[in-house]
Amino acid sequence: MYLKSFFPDPQPVQDINAHDFFFGRPEQSQWPEYNIHIDIETDRKRTFKEVEERIKNAYMAFGSSLKDGGMEFGSGGQESGEVVGIMSENSSDYMVLVHALIANTTPFALISAYFTRFELLHAFKLSKLTRLFVQPKHLHHALSVAKEIGLPSHNIYVIGGRVQGHQSLSGMIERARKSKIARFRAKPATKNTLAYLVFSSGTSGLPKAVMITHGNLLYSLFQIITRTQITALILPPPTNIPVCLAFLPMHHTYGLHVYCFQSLLTPSTIAIMPKWNINAALKAIPKYRVTNLPLIPSLVHQLLNHPRISSVDLSSIATVSSGAAYLPPPFAAKLKGLTPKESLVAEDTPLTGYGMSECTISALTQIIVGTPLSSPEGQPRLAPPGSTGILIPGMQARLVREDGSEAEYNEVGELWLKGANVSPGYWGNEKATAETFVDGVDEEDGVGKGKWLRTGDRFSVNNDGCFFFADRAKDTLKVSGIQVSPVEIENVLLAHPEKFIIDVTVAGVSGHGRTDDEKVPRAWVVLSAAGRKKDRESKAKGEQGVVKALDEWQKENLSKYKWTRGGIEIVKEIPKSPTGKVLRRILVDRYEQSLQRQMRKRGHGVKSKL
Repeated sequence: MYLKSFFPDPQPVQDINAHDFFFGRPEQSQWPEYNIHIDIETDRKRTFKEVEERIKNAYMAFGSSLKDGGMEFGSGGQESGEVVGIMSENSSDYMVLVHALIANTTPFALISAYFTRFELLHAFKLSKLTRLFVQPKHLHHALSVAKEIGLPSHNIYVIGGRVQGHQSLSGMIERARKSKIARFRAKPATKNTLAYLVFSSGTSGLPKAVMITHGNLLYSLFQIITRTQITALILPPPTNIPVCLAFLPMHHTYGLHVYCFQSLLTPSTIAIMPKWNINAALKAIPKYRVTNLPLIPSLVHQLLNHPRISSVDLSSIATVSSGAAYLPPPFAAKLKGLTPKESLVAEDTPLTGYGMSECTISALTQIIVGTPLSSPEGQPRLAPPGSTGILIPGMQARLVREDGSEAEYNEVGELWLKGANVSPGYWGNEKATAETFVDGVDEEDGVGKGKWLRTGDRFSVNNDGCFFFADRAKDTLKVSGIQVSPVEIENVLLAHPEKFIIDVTVAGVSGHGRTDDEKVPRAWVVLSAAGRKKDRESKAKGEQGVVKALDEWQKENLSKYKWTRGGIEIVKEIPKSPTGKVLRRILVDRYEQSLQRQMRKRGHGVKSKL
């Protein structure tokens, strides 16, 4: 079964530097003067022209020779070996730095400022950094790791301030502005020129550096333009310049694209938060009349349960979306109820789309009711409840069984994707690239153009081409030889009619299986107000309360092999990454360490694990 997007194909990518698409397009000369950036901490504003000029001065500094007062940054990544790390919280200059490096064809690596020392060392080594821009507050952390990999101190620069002994981005820009360096155009690039590296867990193992080329980046934007042209037929354009609240980290694919790239397709204002702060966000929404809220599930959860949410003026909100991870349908429904009736909130579905770093940003999109796309039967296409969406323009897909054969409609299989937005692979990791990006026969093109991306995620698809998320292949358990989906168990627990919990995650744990290596499901749940009340009342009576109620509920609604034989545990919160990914490993490790301590106390031996 080969599926192709129902959207028209995007325009093909030419061999150009992506910078030449972002800036200098004919229609941009007609744009009004407007603020593209607002720093919500300082209220400092920068216009589009000011940011564009700052980018030009930055890449003049990067691209000029040392004798002319420039920095002489290399280009081409694999040819020169140059890779520049960016380690900073969100800021206007983050976007400036990104676009200046793209113009100079200098690949950059997006590095989280919140990495632990172990994670930072892995990222530095993996990306083979030759230079680094870092915020002053994170400089000490970066310097200690940089010394370990041999990155010289004079190649470490400051972004967002000045520190004695280190050159700063602002200083470089100022010198270029005042100097007599001749202005030059962005350096030539092809569709295969490396643009940047972004870290991803991939489908398994340690984080990998995903390579995104100028061609990948451009095609992802052409996909958005094609999709927007279709939805514009049913959605009126905004009457004012939209305002987006920018709190997702720019070092992540989602934040990078929404704030640094997509904001240059049409005039828009980005109200920048250095990092997420719920109280600052609730203050900024009415102050700056925020219209667009791109969210992730963990932040949706915080917003819905904030004590002041019902008193905050959300009347300016026009569009709300959620991505990066699974969003339970009840959360989406409640979020919809908080925003104005006329606002566009993605349909009440588990996901408002689907993407991953390996396909630059996106692969599936939700259907807005009324979108003029037809189903194979010729009827208007509608988004069924629970659907993740349909293929975005220019994408092909397959659903593949474990034995490598093609799944049928409405049958779960691993999602494979193909398109010009699919990464060429992982930087410096040929083995992982070969395992994840594979050749495959295409009905129309034989071997086809480009590799198939094995996502590691399992979906089904109906006859209308609407996809339904099943689970993540690497999270799927095998109990008594039968596959068990943690997502299915989570949905059942969330669906308890008395709404005892507001968040849940399920993972496999040892110690309860029929064999030493078998893992069985264990659930960690966060109580709602009703759940906390029930738990207090039950404890006063010496009863198990919520845990017992949830256990009875799952046994009524799930087959026996899916029951949480590893137990149900109440926790204050589910640990998640800054982008909303559930960190199951933290909970599993904590539980298994506790189990080992209990076994030692009882005098049982504990088997070591390699």
